Amino acid sequence: MKKLRILLVDDHTLIRKGIMALMQNRKEFEVVGEAGDGYEAVVKARSLQPDVILMDIHMPHCDGLEATRLILEELPDVNIVILTVSADNEHLLQALQAGAKGYLLKDMEPRQLFELLQGVARGEEPCLPRELGRLLRSVAARTARTNGTIFAASRSPGELLTPREKEVLQLVVKGASNKEIAEALCISENTVKNHLRKIMEKLRSKNRAEAAVHAVQQGLVQHIL
Repeated sequence: MKKLRILLVDDHTLIRKGIMALMQNRKEFEVVGEAGDGYEAVVKARSLQPDVILMDIHMPHCDGLEATRLILEELPDVNIVILTVSADNEHLLQALQAGAKGYLLKDMEPRQLFELLQGVARGEEPCLPRELGRLLRSVAARTARTNGTIFAASRSPGELLTPREKEVLQLVVKGASNKEIAEALCISENTVKNHLRKIMEKLRSKNRAEAAVHAVQQGLVQHIL
C-alpha cells in the first residue's frame, strides 16, 4: 500500500512534533517534512511534492490561507487540509475558496484525523459535519438577510444540475461521505465521484464543501445540517 506523504505546517513546534509522534506507528502515513510559516511551506511543498499538507491558519510572515493560495497556484494537485483552532466561519469560507480540500479543528480525536486522512487518499474531501453545518447555517442566514451572493456574479445557477446530481448534492449538504451517498442512492462510490466532479464543474466550485455552500445560497437544496 502506498503511503500518504504528509507535510506539516504549523508555527508551534510542539504541535508538529505531536502529530508526527501520533503518525509514527501508522503504516499508511509518512510525514515527509514540516514548516513553521507559510513561506517555508511554499518552499517545502515545491521541493517535497507531498500528497497532503496539514496547514495551520494563524502563522507569522505568511498565514495559512495565503500559503494555500500560493501553493495551489504552483502545485494544483496537492491536497491542502486546514488544521486549526479557528472555528471562524469566515476563515472556513476563505479556506474553501482558496482551494483547501478540507477544514478540521485541532480539538478532534486522533482517530478522526486518521480516518479523514485515509479518506483523502480515496479522493474524499474532509470537513467534519459540525464545521460544514455551522458554515451552511451562517450562509443561509446571511443570504436570507441580504438576498445577495457571497460569490462572484459569474457563478450562475443557470447551469442546471440533473435530478441525480441534485440528489447527490442534497446528501453532500447533509454531511454524507461518498460511501454514505453511494449506499443511499444504490450506486458505486466511483459513480458518486463522477457526479461530484460534474457538480463542481457546473457550480464552478473548487471542492464539495464550496459546492454545498453555493447550493444553500442559491436554494438548490431543501435542508441543511
